[in-house]
Amino acid sequence: MLRYLWDPANAITAGGLVFSSASLFLALSGKLELSVAVALWAVLADHIDGIVANWTPNRDPELAKMGKSLDGFGDIIYGAVLPTAIVIQLSHASILSLATATALLLAGAIRLSYFANFGRSSDGHFLGVPLSYDVPLMALLFLLEPFIGAALFEWLVNVCFLLLAAAHVASIRVPSPSPAMYAAISIFVVVSSATLVSRSL
Repeated sequence: MLRYLWDPANAITAGGLVFSSASLFLALSGKLELSVAVALWAVLADHIDGIVANWTPNRDPELAKMGKSLDGFGDIIYGAVLPTAIVIQLSHASILSLATATALLLAGAIRLSYFANFGRSSDGHFLGVPLSYDVPLMALLFLLEPFIGAALFEWLVNVCFLLLAAAHVASIRVPSPSPAMYAAISIFVVVSSATLVSRSL
């Protein structure tokens, strides 16, 4: 099985899972800003692996098939499991956080199952907001936290992610990221993660 990770794109996907594991550990340890900072790199790995896969000449179909499955598992972990862990920790396991976590996990599983079977539309659009939006939204909220009271911040995070869970399974057409969008995501990851880490030290 491990031989499939020699493929550059699959190796990057596996690297994203390592970032997800570290982020989950930090979240369960109560170090939420650090958790979000590390999770951002899992998001970046998810974007880069697709680019590398497309640029790999004469890629073995078996490697591509394995990579597609591995990518789906990576998506559910960083796109749904991590945000639910952070929301639950942030909200001190409140009933509201249980509702948010349940909605996120259910919506994430449904959206990824739909995408695995039907993919993008003929014009390259996604149906429903991709899970890759979850961690950047979480990072943006944490960056704004100093300007928001603690009680309001917990409430705002839960409401935002309940709405995002609905958007994951809504009939919303989202265009595929352009090269400029990939560049913006990369810059956002570097700047946001550095800011969150510096605030945590």
